[in-house]
Amino acid sequence: MYYVYVLINHKGESYIGVTGDLKNRVAEHNAGASPSTKQRSWRLAYYEAYAAKSDATRREKRLKDDGRARYQLMQRISAGKTFVW
Repeated sequence: MYYVYVLINHKGESYIGVTGDLKNRVAEHNAGASPSTKQRSWRLAYYEAYAAKSDATRREKRLKDDGRARYQLMQRISAGKTFVW
């Protein structure tokens, strides 16, 4: 199983990624192991599961490249926002 995921930090910044091990990857982000999310505290806000890595990668690319797709996803996340910082 492969996952497209969205992380949100306390400033409202987001990060979109893809992984085969969601739990471990979120821990890596929070441990500073990823240069793009270093020195910040992240919470998993959303994820989608895919059987094929190619499907997950395609979805991640669309979310990163297509402003409308990203906007719609962020609206979906905001509507169900229940984070406690």
